[in-house]
Amino acid sequence: MKYAIALGSNLGDSRSILESALSRLEPVIARSSWYQTKAVTLPNSPPQPDYLNGCAIVETDLQPLELLAKLQQIEAEFGRIRYQRWDARTLDLDILLVDDVIFQTETLEIPHPRMSDRAFVLVPLAEIAPDWKHPKLHCSIVQLLRSIDASDVKKL
Repeated sequence: MKYAIALGSNLGDSRSILESALSRLEPVIARSSWYQTKAVTLPNSPPQPDYLNGCAIVETDLQPLELLAKLQQIEAEFGRIRYQRWDARTLDLDILLVDDVIFQTETLEIPHPRMSDRAFVLVPLAEIAPDWKHPKLHCSIVQLLRSIDASDVKKL
């Protein structure tokens, strides 16, 4: 199966962390550039450092929940501790898409439920998979990107 994965980091040596995490996701068949973006925060939460974000396409026989477990293990190995939603983190790995599948359990929803309005996801994903169709919205990644403001996403 072919998966689109989002990668992000805003604590520690983010570029090194992302490169190392990416090497653990083999086989990677495509990867984006790295992009700098402002952190998404909760109201009244303290400011956070900017994120480095990117996307990768991986091919694996793992089922979605198996891949999720692997991604969470990789996050933990890089010091990810889950305190609260949208907290600063050393590493964030999210499954965005898997082929043209719609998948939903209590712990995982594919396509990622907020990917279509997140420039920090759509910009790098459009770089490597512009024509991949969102299975619920029935439009391509590049079409989704055209519908949002991506002016604060800076390619490194």
